[in-house]
Amino acid sequence: MMRQLAFELVAPADPTFGNFIAGRNAEAKQRLDALAQGISDEHYVYLWGLPGSGRSHLLKATHAALVQQGRRSQYVACDAATQAMPDTQHLDCLVADDVERLPPAGQIALFNAFNALRERGAALVASGDAPAVQLPLRPDVITRLGWGLVYQLHALTDEEKTRALAEHAQQLGFRLEPGIADYLLRHVARDMGSLLATLRALDRYSLEAKRPVTLALVRELVRKTGDS
Repeated sequence: MMRQLAFELVAPADPTFGNFIAGRNAEAKQRLDALAQGISDEHYVYLWGLPGSGRSHLLKATHAALVQQGRRSQYVACDAATQAMPDTQHLDCLVADDVERLPPAGQIALFNAFNALRERGAALVASGDAPAVQLPLRPDVITRLGWGLVYQLHALTDEEKTRALAEHAQQLGFRLEPGIADYLLRHVARDMGSLLATLRALDRYSLEAKRPVTLALVRELVRKTGDS
């Protein structure tokens, strides 16, 4: 059982708006939520930020919310092998993540998809690792990425992560004693998905072992995970 719980540390929950820790990114989250619900006049959103800023989480959350609303959405994780985009004829929204990775053929496909979506009044949500004008993309693609709302996403500070961990622990039914958050930030992957998954595994581990959540228990679980 202990070994099974340790494996759960690498299985963060599916990205949703509900489990996104917004920090300074609250407006971007609200705008995308409104778009997914069909109550926004904005059809184009471009997010940019460094790795760990939550770009992919928000894009996947947008796609999931659209599908939950019964709307037709397609999520694309762009990379150097992306040569085409999905058929946009019946899409309500195309969600294109990491567009800076697109090769020339993929850039042309994104340009054509954008134009087709615009003709039908459909939406495009995209992300990149820098402002659109700094991306290594075709000028016509860069122009279109800037046609709608543009948000820079900011990674959570350690203080914000600590506060989020304490709040999540409280929701799980235990108090995060001093030192635990700092230990996790130094010994576990620092993205919030991994940190929150660690708390969930810690909660289960504590119940199984019939021991309170202490720094010693955290160290034990992290050590077992490293040994697995």
